[in-house]
Amino acid sequence: MKDQPNERRAFLTAAGALLAAGAVSRAAAQTDTPAGTPAVVQKCMAFNKKWQGLVTPESALAMLREGNKRFVTGNNIYCDLREQVKETADQQAPYAAILGCIDSRVPPELIFDLHLGDIFAARVAGNFVNTDILGSMEYATKVAGAKLIVVLGHNHCGAIKGAVDNTQLGNLTAMLANIRPEVLKVKNIEGPQDSTNEHLVQAVAEQNARDAAEMLSARSEVLRGLVGEGKLKIVPAMHDVGTGAINWFD
Repeated sequence: MKDQPNERRAFLTAAGALLAAGAVSRAAAQTDTPAGTPAVVQKCMAFNKKWQGLVTPESALAMLREGNKRFVTGNNIYCDLREQVKETADQQAPYAAILGCIDSRVPPELIFDLHLGDIFAARVAGNFVNTDILGSMEYATKVAGAKLIVVLGHNHCGAIKGAVDNTQLGNLTAMLANIRPEVLKVKNIEGPQDSTNEHLVQAVAEQNARDAAEMLSARSEVLRGLVGEGKLKIVPAMHDVGTGAINWFD
């Protein structure tokens, strides 16, 4: 598969340099257009094994940071997804995996300005870690080659509110039990000790994201080994549903 003449934004390393002196690139970025003008759809090459092999954990994080900046500022790259369907039909090579919440306002592919084949996305209410999530992340990284895992929490999270209130409702009760320990860790938040206290809910959400990130390596020998070898980075972060911006904890 040959690189196309119009390059999509080059992938950045953590130091801000181009990966492999610019050898790793995507197809054309969106061109500047007057307000109200329909977005220009470009033919963007889907992520492939060659590019994945050149990505480091740090450059993967840099790409997600840049993608969120594009999302927040409205400078999205619009790709012909039908072409990417064809390109990814027989292979995939995502460079990162996101463990996020099912919340409708936090779709990772959109808030990081991504396209087909860029990331693995595991979603469960409250973005907690269990055996199924661990296995999914082991596949995404050790088997499929992703270099970064982001545990993405968000503000005003319904699952966090449910855990704070110790909600009892069908299977939701057992699900929220995965988050309840984070509630008990958060101390010294003034005000009501229930979900009406936005400061408490936010503190629990942040604690949950941090602990889930730590739990991935603590409970998985596979992930821990990749981190130790420098082949994987695990990062907690929080998404602001009011602005679209990501707050990175690293």
